[in-house]
Amino acid sequence: MCLAIPGKITTIDRDTHGLKMASVDFGGLSRKICVEWVDAAVGDYVMAHAGMAISRVDTEEAEQTLAVFADIAKAAAAAKGAS
Repeated sequence: MCLAIPGKITTIDRDTHGLKMASVDFGGLSRKICVEWVDAAVGDYVMAHAGMAISRVDTEEAEQTLAVFADIAKAAAAAKGAS
């Protein structure tokens, strides 16, 4: 089973061995991923898996998914605090 996470591209460069790399914001957590094989630009949302963008995704869909993840994190923190 694979899991891909949506994130918003904040910068793009070719610093890593000539590969097109991007800084991507995953709901407040920023990571560098490879976007070499995806047609994406700064401001686009991509689905990321294992350090690589695997597709570009609709902005509304990505933001909805990130909101669900934030709700899950809040519920988990509340449950941990209650135990």
